[in-house]
Amino acid sequence: MNPLAAVGRTTLLAVAAIGRITLFTLSAIVHIFRAPFYPRQFGLALVQIGWLSLPVVGLTSLFTGGALVMQIYAGGARFNAEAVVPQIVAIGMVRELGPVLVGLMVAARVTAAISAEIATMKVTEQIDALITLSTDPMRYLTVPRVLAGILVVPLLVAVGDIIGIMGGYGVATGSLGFSPAAYLRNTVNFLEPLDIASSLIKGTAFGLIATTMGCYFGINAGRGARGVGRATKSAVEATAVLILAANFALTAVIFSL
Repeated sequence: MNPLAAVGRTTLLAVAAIGRITLFTLSAIVHIFRAPFYPRQFGLALVQIGWLSLPVVGLTSLFTGGALVMQIYAGGARFNAEAVVPQIVAIGMVRELGPVLVGLMVAARVTAAISAEIATMKVTEQIDALITLSTDPMRYLTVPRVLAGILVVPLLVAVGDIIGIMGGYGVATGSLGFSPAAYLRNTVNFLEPLDIASSLIKGTAFGLIATTMGCYFGINAGRGARGVGRATKSAVEATAVLILAANFALTAVIFSL
């Protein structure tokens, strides 16, 4: 019975962790609509999550769009279907690659930074000091970051989609002989409002996941340097898995309507 007991124990621990994360997320969302609000913390979060993430998001999207064009062109050439390259690149970047890549880049950069920062504050007893000063850590540390993530990550996704499409445009017109005007016309005519809306919806969900996971694991970090390291690692791993799972769920829901 020992193997079954181990499976049951692991399952119970996983369910308990999911419950704690869910309650933490719901609490963060509820506190967004409650006073007090800390505009300075919110402004710093906007800069950290949005502005400072633009370089890595832009470069990632640019190279991905260029590589996607070459792969689709090489595959389409086997069936004399090179003409559909602009349409497939557009729908691939906007529906899937753009949101997912931006979400993973935010997880690697922002989630890790948030978790490490808050975990260090816990280790150095700064969170205890906030409580002593009658300041709710949820409202001071979590809410500004979560709200900034919800608002800014969709904008990063939109920027990533545009840069990715333009990266594909540059490779297609510069190396593969596509007409610039025809490429842009096919791209614009093929995309539908639902494609753009799905990209922004995914960006909102990924922003919520990335910031919430960083705050949750940071606040619940263990003591010492090892606790900070484990919190950061767990936050990034959980965020990456949840983003991919949420992407699958949102795709199934949005495009089955």
